[in-house]
Amino acid sequence: MKGQPRKYRHPHPAPLDALQHARSGGIATFMRLPHIPEAKEMEIALVGIPFDGGTTYRPGTRFGPRHVREQSVLIRPWNPELGVNPFAKYRIADYGDFSVNPLSIEDTFRRVEAQMEPLLKAGTRVAAVGGDHSLSLPLLRATTKKYGPVAVIQFDAHNDLWDEYFGCKLSHGTPFRRAIEERLIREKSFLQVGLRGQVYSEHDFDFARQHKVEMITAEKFHAAGIHVFQDKLRAFRGKPVYVTLDIDCVDPAFAPGTGTPQVGGFSSAQMVDLVRELSGLDIVGCDLVEVSPPYDNGSITSLLAANLLYELLCVL
Repeated sequence: MKGQPRKYRHPHPAPLDALQHARSGGIATFMRLPHIPEAKEMEIALVGIPFDGGTTYRPGTRFGPRHVREQSVLIRPWNPELGVNPFAKYRIADYGDFSVNPLSIEDTFRRVEAQMEPLLKAGTRVAAVGGDHSLSLPLLRATTKKYGPVAVIQFDAHNDLWDEYFGCKLSHGTPFRRAIEERLIREKSFLQVGLRGQVYSEHDFDFARQHKVEMITAEKFHAAGIHVFQDKLRAFRGKPVYVTLDIDCVDPAFAPGTGTPQVGGFSSAQMVDLVRELSGLDIVGCDLVEVSPPYDNGSITSLLAANLLYELLCVL
């Protein structure tokens, strides 16, 4: 699916160094990359989606893209662990923010799907920064129009497979229930990593078991180590994979700025290791969601998110 990097008459856009960034006025873009709103000019587009209309508890994720951009100015290009410079490997730029409707989740979903279309048509893969987790649904709807049903790897404290909240079928707690119902996810190709904490009843995992969703709870990971994740990844090789990363997968000691924090999660270092294990998969798109700056301390959640976004670029 990924193929070879496209050839260009112009060099790959590279991040500005700190001095250049200051001279440019310090306008925040993801990782100090150029802002290029032309789909055909990129192989990977970094996109912000400032929407939190699907949030059921603490709002504020609409400010996530802005703050992740600000914290990403510290990102350097070379990854010594993976031996890759993603900005030299692919033509990557900040596409800007998608237009959303803060008063309508249905209209926002329509807008996201429509704005994904020219990117996918140009063969550009999208790394989206939310915003709340409801946004994974329109992103998957758009992605599967190009690739067909995809395998999904979800890093999350919650399974987001509930049927409804307050009588509403669309929220940040329901996107993957809808995605399974709409056949956007390949059968036996859905892995959830980091689940933990309290749920509403003993039946909350029935839907997941019925649809053969694989689950690695945080407790299982802490007991068995990263090899339990490595074993599950074998089934995803050779398939188009969509990766969705909810920052609440990380313990609130490391990522307090999120809408529904849950103790007992991954450390920052463990989360980086988990993302790096995705190297070699055919990742056709990804999102990083649920960064809520109003609840952050010293921007540590946004800083972690910026680094995880970079690590995702390194494995795309």
